[in-house]
Amino acid sequence: MDLEDKFREIGGWEEKPKNIQAELRDDISADVVIIGAGLAGLCAALELVKDGSKVVVLEKEFAGFGASGRNAGYLGGALGLKYELFLKKLGNEAAKNVVNFYEEGVNFAEKMFQEYNIQCDYNQSGLIRAAIHPSQEKQIHEEIRIAAELGCSLEFWNNSKMRAKGIPSAFLFGSYIPRGGTLNPGKYILGLREAAIQAGVKLYENTPLISFTEGAVINVKTPNGSVNAPNLIFASNAFTPKMGVLASTIVPLRVSAIETEPLSQAQLDALGWPGREGITTSHHIMESHRLTARNTLVCTTKQLRYIYGSNTPNKPDYVHYRALKNALNERFPFLKDISIKSCWSGYISYANDSIPVVGTLGSSSNIYYATGCSGHGLGTQGMVGHMIAQKIQKKDENPLLSFLMAHKNPSTLPEPFRWCVLNSALYAASRLDEKVNQKVKGL
Repeated sequence: MDLEDKFREIGGWEEKPKNIQAELRDDISADVVIIGAGLAGLCAALELVKDGSKVVVLEKEFAGFGASGRNAGYLGGALGLKYELFLKKLGNEAAKNVVNFYEEGVNFAEKMFQEYNIQCDYNQSGLIRAAIHPSQEKQIHEEIRIAAELGCSLEFWNNSKMRAKGIPSAFLFGSYIPRGGTLNPGKYILGLREAAIQAGVKLYENTPLISFTEGAVINVKTPNGSVNAPNLIFASNAFTPKMGVLASTIVPLRVSAIETEPLSQAQLDALGWPGREGITTSHHIMESHRLTARNTLVCTTKQLRYIYGSNTPNKPDYVHYRALKNALNERFPFLKDISIKSCWSGYISYANDSIPVVGTLGSSSNIYYATGCSGHGLGTQGMVGHMIAQKIQKKDENPLLSFLMAHKNPSTLPEPFRWCVLNSALYAASRLDEKVNQKVKGL
């Protein structure tokens, strides 16, 4: 299995924009400076410029280079959340707020598609969290029960329903959420990028943050310029700890993906799957499988890895790519000879309690941050950026933002304990998942 020549240093959805915006090479001022041109940063910028604010966005690479353009493209609402953990840690009412937050993220993203006429191959098919072995049925039913208690309505699709819907036979039964669906995240983030440029947002790409000085007016330094502004938003997600912010609160976890070459018509006919619903498995560390608008299969996750010191190297992970190819072969054995078109990796930001990390820093409380979406941020990260922008504009504060900003996320362990504990836990979860996979092979 030769994957060595398939690695992409950028996500597999889109190519690097042709109209890369110039690096900052001056000392300028703004009303708000935003670090990171992903979903949170661009949605914040788009809201801010509506009232005439002068907005500067600084991006180390190009808009969408990080998780916003590398994810699996699932607009999933509250499907697959850790409902039981939220109940245990937060209690019923606060757990309902978390679930509502993720559900509202679907509404927000769909609104952005329409408002800015973004064509991102959105398939409003709903999503499935599927079992691959009968032993997972109890877990699926329990998730549906708790989700309903917290305000998220999931349907149980038994084996007959799955077969009637044409879902590939490896997925036996599961929970289905009718809201949301799948999309091309590269097209979504590039659509936001173009909208921001057209709206007058000053986007500087190839412009990393060097340092910042807090105060009533914040000074942000870059290699060849600086920005003074009364407000700063860190919208840098998994890269935030390496900027000296939230290093004890979130950790970046490496996630990988593979994409096949386009399927032939005969292969598509054999596959079925007419609704093209996005599927995640009910493993401890899920697999995700989806059929794209360009008739390729994309398989992601399966393994997670923490890099020592919260580092985020943009390097291939061939062990993970091979594990994903094996998963693809196991779920779709009749496609075992299909070629892999590309593989890539990226980083999600993870908080100890799986609650998004949103708040302010500095003596003037004018440094905002939004991170810790734990792999569920396609709808919510843009929404948080939008809500922070409204707070800066002194509009009525969204109750969901108030809830998140009041929540105190627990600290992570210091190194080297963090590396040892996190990777030990991830390894143990992988071993449990492999036991389930072995049971499937034995059927």
